[in-house]
Amino acid sequence: MGAVQGFCNMLGKLLVDMKAAPDAPTHLAVVFDHSERTFRNELYADYKAHRPPAPEDLIPQFPLVREATKAFGVPCLELPGFEADDLIAGYCCHVRDMGGEVVIVSSDKDLMQLVGERVSMLDTMKNVRIGRAEVMEKFGVPPEKVVDVQALCGDSVDNVPGAPGIGIKTASALINEYGDLDALLARASEIKQDKRRATLIDFRGPDSASHASW
Repeated sequence: MGAVQGFCNMLGKLLVDMKAAPDAPTHLAVVFDHSERTFRNELYADYKAHRPPAPEDLIPQFPLVREATKAFGVPCLELPGFEADDLIAGYCCHVRDMGGEVVIVSSDKDLMQLVGERVSMLDTMKNVRIGRAEVMEKFGVPPEKVVDVQALCGDSVDNVPGAPGIGIKTASALINEYGDLDALLARASEIKQDKRRATLIDFRGPDSASHASW
């Protein structure tokens, strides 16, 4: 039951810290993945296909974590067909657009594209607040262009291929030079480095506007 204990310790500390904060949050919710299959699997059949099944001793702990969350008096949110990230993004954008402030308690790089005015992240493991500057330091681009860099690099964790041989440093330099992924792919023939130019032309596919963000 190590996962349940670790989760409870983290959530308990977060609640204590929240109450002690001078700008204490007014709302808190814990968001879960409802199931492994989401709409992304319909778009890309190999999405996360390389991941092994969850360890047998971990599976019984999933419902216990949800029960523990409710025991703390914190709402549990999940929705069939969507990942937790999708719900976090939806709530985040809604609250932000209504003039509220959002703190996403996570260190997940995929959520960094949401960081901006009135939106930040909190890495509780390192006790670090992640804002625009921290995203720039990690990706070399502002939050709104993180998805462009990730589309170029791919994501081995999710089994999403990118352009071979292009890492974050190269991707961020290209995005900063050309403005965004669509412009880069449209002007790929202008790139001076032969190998890089050939890679982008060969792997851009028929629809250069196929990437998506929240």
